[in-house]
Amino acid sequence: MKPSKVELKRQSQKYQLSIDDKPFYIKGAGLELGSIKSLADYGGNAFRTWRVANGEKSGLQILDEAYEHGLMVCMGLDVARQRHGFDYSDKQAVAEQLAAMEQDVLALKDHPALLMWGIGNELNLRHSNPKVWNAVNDISTMIHRLDPNHPTTTMLAGAEPDVIKLVVSRCPDLDLLSFQLYGEIDQLPDFIAQSGFSGAYTVSEWGATGHWESPCTDWGRPFEANSSVKADCYYQRYLDYIAADRQQCLGSFVFLWGQKQERTPSWYGVFLEQGQYTESAQVMGMLWTERTPEQPVAKLLSLNIDGQEAPASIYLTEKETYTARVAIDYNEPQSLSYQWELLKEVDRKLESDGGDFEPRPDSVWRQLGGSKLDRVEFAAPEPGEYRLFVQVLDTHGGAATANLPVLVETATI
Repeated sequence: MKPSKVELKRQSQKYQLSIDDKPFYIKGAGLELGSIKSLADYGGNAFRTWRVANGEKSGLQILDEAYEHGLMVCMGLDVARQRHGFDYSDKQAVAEQLAAMEQDVLALKDHPALLMWGIGNELNLRHSNPKVWNAVNDISTMIHRLDPNHPTTTMLAGAEPDVIKLVVSRCPDLDLLSFQLYGEIDQLPDFIAQSGFSGAYTVSEWGATGHWESPCTDWGRPFEANSSVKADCYYQRYLDYIAADRQQCLGSFVFLWGQKQERTPSWYGVFLEQGQYTESAQVMGMLWTERTPEQPVAKLLSLNIDGQEAPASIYLTEKETYTARVAIDYNEPQSLSYQWELLKEVDRKLESDGGDFEPRPDSVWRQLGGSKLDRVEFAAPEPGEYRLFVQVLDTHGGAATANLPVLVETATI
C-alpha cells in the first residue's frame, strides 16, 4: 500500500481537498470507540480521532479498519493541555512531546487511509500561555518535514475572532484551521468575517446544542432537547452553516458517531448506550447520501410529568406518586417498546470539563415494557436532583429519547 496524496488546492477564493487528484469533500464524524463500518454504511467518507491510540485500538489498527471500509482518517495527535497542568514554558517537556509526536507520524504517515493530521484538541480552552501555539507550529513543521502528503490542522474550541487571529499569527505552518461549535454555529460566518481569516477550514465538532449553552432549571441543571428537536438542529445547521460555505469550508465531522456520558448518557451521541440509532444518525445519512431512510425512527413529540414539561422547573415531593407520559408519532405504534429510567444527576464535583471523562450517574429505577408503557407511575425517591429518561424503541434498531430534570423535595408535615 502506498500513501494517499492529499492536497489542499485553491482556485480563486474556493478551497478544495483532493486525494490523488480527485476532489474530496469531508462527510465525516468524530469516531473513536464507535463503529467504523456503521459510518460507512450511513454514507460517511471520513472520521477524526482525538489521539493515535484510544485504549482499544492502535493508530495502525484504526487506519487499517478505515481502509477496509473505504474511509479516510483525520488522525488526532493528543497534544497536552494547559488546563490539565502542562507548562508550555517548560522547554524540555515541550521538546519531549515533540519527539513523541514524531514517532507517531513516522509510524502512520504512509498509510493510504490517512487524510490529515489534527494537532491537539481545543488547546485554547481555558489557556493563557500563547506558547502552546508555537508548539503546535513546531509539530506542524515536523510533520511537513517527514510527511509531504498530508495537511495539518488544529481543532479550536469555538471560533472567536481573537483566537483565530492569534493562531494564524503563531501557526503559519498549519494548512487549515478546524472549528468546534454547537449552538453557536450560527455565528460562525460572522466570526470568520470579523477575524479576517481567508483560509480553509473544517467544522471538526458540531451537533446538538451544548449543555453549557442550554437553558437551565431553577437549580442550575440544563435541559436536554429531545431526539426529534436535536435531529431538526442537525439538519438545519448542516445545510445553513456547513454545506452553505463552498468557498472555505472543506466539510465537517459531526459529533459523536457513538455514545458517551456528558451530563447525560444521551446528550451528544447519535447512538445510544445499547447501540440503537437515533433520528440524528438517520438525518446525517440522508444529508450524506440524499436518500430517505427506509424505516424512520419515531418522532418524539413531548414528555411530561403530571402535565409539566420542559422548560418548566419540575419539583416533586418525596414518596408521592406521579405519572410521566411520552407522546410519539409513528406509523406502527403497537410495535414500539419503552424503557423508562430515573437517574441521579451527575455529582457537580464529577462534571467533566471540555469533554473529559465523566462517570455515568447511578440509576434509581428502571422499567421496560411494550406499547402500552407510554406512561408510567412512580413514587418520588428521597430528596435530591434526578433526571427521568424515556427511550422509545422500534423493531428496526432505532430509538427516540427524551428526559426531564426534576428536584425532589422533603415532604412537609
